[in-house]
Amino acid sequence: MIRLGSVTGRRIARVSPEMNSTRLTELAPSPKAKPPIAEEGHFPGRPMWAEVNLAAITRNLGSIRRHLRQLGAPRSIPFSIPKILCVVKANAYGLGAVPVARALAAAGADWFGVTCPAEGAELRESGIEVPILVMTGFWPGEEKELLEYDLTPAINSMSQLRDLKRAALASSRRRRIGFHLKIDTGMNRLGVPCKMLAELVQGISESKGLRLTGTFTHLASSEDGSSLQSEEQQRLFSDALGVLKRGRIHPGLVHIANSAAVAARPATWADMVRPGAALFGHHNLSAESAANLKTTVRNLSLEPVLSLRSRIISLRDIPPGQGIGYNSRFVTQRPSRIAVIAAGYADGVLRSLSNCGRVIVRGTFAPIVGTLSMDLTTIDVSDIPQVQLGDIVTIYGRDGVSEQSPADVAKLVGTVTQDVFCAVGRRVPRFYYS
Repeated sequence: MIRLGSVTGRRIARVSPEMNSTRLTELAPSPKAKPPIAEEGHFPGRPMWAEVNLAAITRNLGSIRRHLRQLGAPRSIPFSIPKILCVVKANAYGLGAVPVARALAAAGADWFGVTCPAEGAELRESGIEVPILVMTGFWPGEEKELLEYDLTPAINSMSQLRDLKRAALASSRRRRIGFHLKIDTGMNRLGVPCKMLAELVQGISESKGLRLTGTFTHLASSEDGSSLQSEEQQRLFSDALGVLKRGRIHPGLVHIANSAAVAARPATWADMVRPGAALFGHHNLSAESAANLKTTVRNLSLEPVLSLRSRIISLRDIPPGQGIGYNSRFVTQRPSRIAVIAAGYADGVLRSLSNCGRVIVRGTFAPIVGTLSMDLTTIDVSDIPQVQLGDIVTIYGRDGVSEQSPADVAKLVGTVTQDVFCAVGRRVPRFYYS
C-alpha cells in the first residue's frame, strides 16, 4: 500500500485549499524530523490530496539543460546554451505556481512565463526575482501592474505597442521598458501577422521609452512528426527576423521551442526555449512522431511529478442487476463490492473517465464504474482481497508495482496531459516534498 510516510526524511510543505498559494507553510523544518503526515497518510480534513515532487521538477529542468547541451543547435548567440524560460502559467499547470517557481528559481531557471500580469505579480510578491514574460500580453489598464512588478509583456499588436508606449512615457522610470514581440507564423491565435510586421517595425523605431528585448513565435504542431507545419512556421519566422534586421531593429532573445520542440526539434531552440509540460514530466511527443522526426529523445529523461490520491470512504456489497450512480449507467452483472472514494470531477478525476477509467488500490487496478460525481467516484473492488475502509486509492501515481500517469489518462480520454494537470481542483490540498 502506498504510504505518505514514504516521504520521511524530506522537506514537506502543505498548501491547504484555504491558503493563498503564496502562503507556503513549512511543516517539516528538519530533514531528520518525521513528517507531520502520519505513516498511514492521515491528515486533518477530507481525504483527498495531491503530492508534488519538487525534486523531480528540478531534476527535469536539469535533464532539459543537459539535453540542450548534448544535442546542440544552430543559435544566434554563438557557442551558448539556450536560456530556459520555465512556463508556470495557470498556477504551474495546477501544481502551485509559487512553490514550483521557487524550486525552479533555486535550480537556475533563466526566465518564467505566465499568462497575465496577475500571475506575474503573485510570483513577485512571493520573492521571485527572475525575469517574467507575460506571454499573452495585457489588457488595457494592466500597464501599471506590468511596470509596478517589473514584468516583461508580449506585444501582439500595434494597439498594445501604443498602450505600452503611453505607460512608459507616463512612468517615472528612467530606464526603457522591455518587451517581447510575438509574431504569428501560422497558429492564427495571437501575435503580429507577418504581413503587418513592417508597420510595427516603424512603430518600434518611434517608440521612445521602449526596448525590444525578445522576439518569438509559437509552434502549432511541434509534437506531430508527420506535419510540415513547424518547418513552414520556422521559415516564416526567419523571414520576420529579416524584416526586423532590415529595419535596424535587434530582435533580442529569439525563442520558438515549446516542450515537444525542446524534445525533438533542435533547429527551433534559438536563444531560449520554453518548456512547460516537460518540466512536469511530459512532452506530448509520441514514439511514432519521434521516429518521423528522425531524432531521439533518449537524452531527455523526464520524471513524473504529480501523485493524486484519495481514500475509500464507503464499501458496499451490491447484488447483481443494481444500477450504480447517476442514471444507472453501470449495472452490476455479478455480486459486487463497490467502493466510494472521496474524489470527483471537482477534484481532478475527469468525468470522461466514467465507466472507462481505473485507479489503483493495494497495488491493483480497480475499474471506475458508473458516472463520476462532482465529489465522489465509485470503483469496483470485487477482485481485490482484503479491501478496507480508509484504504488509499491512487488516481495518478505509483502504488507498489502499479503506476498510472496523467499522460496515461490523457491518452485514454483523448486529451493532453496539461488538461489533466489543470483539472486538479482548488480545494485539493497540495503536499510538496523534495
